[in-house]
Amino acid sequence: MKNNNYSNVTSDDDNSDATYPYFVEPYFIYVITCVIISIGLPLTLVAIYSLYSQVQNNNVAPIFIINLLISDIIQFCCMIVKKARPDWKNDEIFYYIYCFGVLASIGFMVCVALERYLVIAWPLWYRFRRTIKISLAVCVVVWTLPLVYVLPFYFQVEIKVLKTISSVCFLVPFPLLIFFLGGTLKSLSAAISVSSDEKRRIVGILVLVLLIYTLLFLPKIIWNLVEEARDNYTFDNLTFILLRFSPLADLILYVFMRKGAIDKLLASLCCCRMDSDDNSRSSA
Repeated sequence: MKNNNYSNVTSDDDNSDATYPYFVEPYFIYVITCVIISIGLPLTLVAIYSLYSQVQNNNVAPIFIINLLISDIIQFCCMIVKKARPDWKNDEIFYYIYCFGVLASIGFMVCVALERYLVIAWPLWYRFRRTIKISLAVCVVVWTLPLVYVLPFYFQVEIKVLKTISSVCFLVPFPLLIFFLGGTLKSLSAAISVSSDEKRRIVGILVLVLLIYTLLFLPKIIWNLVEEARDNYTFDNLTFILLRFSPLADLILYVFMRKGAIDKLLASLCCCRMDSDDNSRSSA
């Protein structure tokens, strides 16, 4: 199976490779990708270095974020190879690696949401079970699971089977993220040991994770499940671009994980609302 377009690998057209053997990206996608790489790669490396220093202080919370950013590095490297060698005829391996990085990124987003959910819903259990060894074991499992999606491509499994695997891999995290957010909101009042600032930060992170997944990955799910969407060239390019924005979205998630980021945002929103209320009262 040969196809250099990352989003078109499961096309129904068996003759697509013969007609368009090497996909040439539109210029605007090339420019957007270059901007994403130039901004995201250095910032991701800085973020990993910053988080690593926190893990050394026996803080296990950043471990999932670090692995999430490492999966983004894998995606950046594949993008760079694609830009540097667009006419390379043996780049299927980089497509497999890119898919591996995307799915690992999704897996660690779920882990971040799960970890935040446990802080609120099961605080005592989480306090005694959150060890670096357990977190690392979970990371190993998450890095292994994407092989279920990537290996069938390598062994050229039947197209229908590939579509089923792809749909499951991209769809399963969505209800999990919704459950973690709903369970967290339901358990907020009972979480006495968690401060109000920490509660706001956790809810903000879970909302952001769900928002990122909905905006950037849900179109890919629609592309996998709806045949008309796969035939739409514009929607095809849109899903392709959105996937490439996911590493930048993970950087936003990293910023929200830092203490004070959400607090300052909420404080500014509250100040704006108070000012508007004061103005409305004075005008009345």
